[in-house]
Amino acid sequence: MNLRVSAVRHPVRTIALYMSVAAALSVQSAAARADELVVSAAASLTNAFRAIATAFEKVHPNTKVVLNFGASDTLLQQIVNGAPADVFASADEKAMDNAVTAKAVLPGSRRNFAMNSLVMIVPADSHLTVQSLRAALAQPEVKHVALGNPAWVPAGRYAKAALQHEGAWSIVEPKAVLASNVRESLDYVARGEADAGFVFGTDAAIMPKAVKIAATVPTQTPVLYPIALVQGSAHAADAGAFTGFVLSRSGQAILAKYGFQPPQH
Repeated sequence: MNLRVSAVRHPVRTIALYMSVAAALSVQSAAARADELVVSAAASLTNAFRAIATAFEKVHPNTKVVLNFGASDTLLQQIVNGAPADVFASADEKAMDNAVTAKAVLPGSRRNFAMNSLVMIVPADSHLTVQSLRAALAQPEVKHVALGNPAWVPAGRYAKAALQHEGAWSIVEPKAVLASNVRESLDYVARGEADAGFVFGTDAAIMPKAVKIAATVPTQTPVLYPIALVQGSAHAADAGAFTGFVLSRSGQAILAKYGFQPPQH
């Protein structure tokens, strides 16, 4: 299925459509492989977790890992609604807090496994300079700013909080192009459909020819990634082994290769 509509012209309607279709497709994909280990992970983990899954399968040749990526809150909603999942890895603590509250995960299995940074990106050919977020984003040439919808995307939550702290949210809000996940924010800037955007540092690094980092944005709380076993998993042993691998020296080395930092303890 190829969805290509202008989110700049109709951001809310576009994102709602994208969310409903993407969620349906991902749930169907997971359901088709319900007998395998399903790992639902934040979109920003896509490249790192693909590499981790490959490495894990070499150590556990009898286990097939099925990866389901998306915005953390969307993945949680899928799990709550009955979509098959054995492991949940989110891009912020709030999503995992909500998972614990919803009894979707085993609280005792929760561990922080990585840290990230929040950055403001611009197209690679942009001449925008950033002395302060407020001044840069107020410039008339910045007409569209991409960020994950703060209602369900951790990167968007971090961005909104940082912009509010800097007194710049009122400037960004009318220019905002709300994305369904952090990778979509990255794509908007890479395609030139947004003049600036907010993503995690690891996301910006995967498109060095299309985007560049204009500023590293301080966040009020660390950008931490928690992982936990899903309540009622039919593959609890394999799920525990996968989580252990992510936390192991081998898993941490793969995460570091993709720009993630070890969590603060």
